[in-house]
Amino acid sequence: MHPWPKTAEEAEEIQRRLRPLVRFDGPDRFATVAGLDVHYHGDDELSAAVVVLDASTLEVVEQSLVRGSAAFPYVPGLFAFREIPALIEALERLSAPPELLICDGHGLAHPRRFGLACHLGVLTGLPALGVGKTPFVGEFEDPAPARGSWSPIRLEGEEVGRVLRTQPGVRPVFVSPGHRIGVAAACEQVLRAAPRYRLPEPVRLADHLARYGTP
Repeated sequence: MHPWPKTAEEAEEIQRRLRPLVRFDGPDRFATVAGLDVHYHGDDELSAAVVVLDASTLEVVEQSLVRGSAAFPYVPGLFAFREIPALIEALERLSAPPELLICDGHGLAHPRRFGLACHLGVLTGLPALGVGKTPFVGEFEDPAPARGSWSPIRLEGEEVGRVLRTQPGVRPVFVSPGHRIGVAAACEQVLRAAPRYRLPEPVRLADHLARYGTP
């Protein structure tokens, strides 16, 4: 873990310094996949949840919940600095590290190409990707209505993620690689983890755990 910043300028410098460590090559098969989400109780009190699933059956293997406080003020583009300490504590409480992290947030689709999924992936060394409910940066077109349809998210001419339709006729999600996974593989993993609902099952269960204390 790097020293925690006190100012937005320090936080942005950390993002620029760590960004070159992001890789987009890695495994394409995972035995376990974890959803990570944070729920806020008021402005700064939070619950950070990790739910680990068997990647083939989507059955819950393990879960972890940490209650604490945001570690940084709310600043757009620096949201990871509020949540990462609690999320890493929740990961460290697991009996074994999951093989893939699916974060409620963004990865490469970020103004400095270093969103929450990139940051967590670099700090933990684990493959990670981000699934956003709403767009953050870039230009894109709405994908076709069929499940699995996608369109690229482009930022300054670079593909930084994809708008992915996980269920037919349902609003898409915004997928971007974080670390040790490419954009196509990230979308494949999201589809595998979202057989019934718009959100991947690991993230859906982590959201419920963070909110209510049970997945």
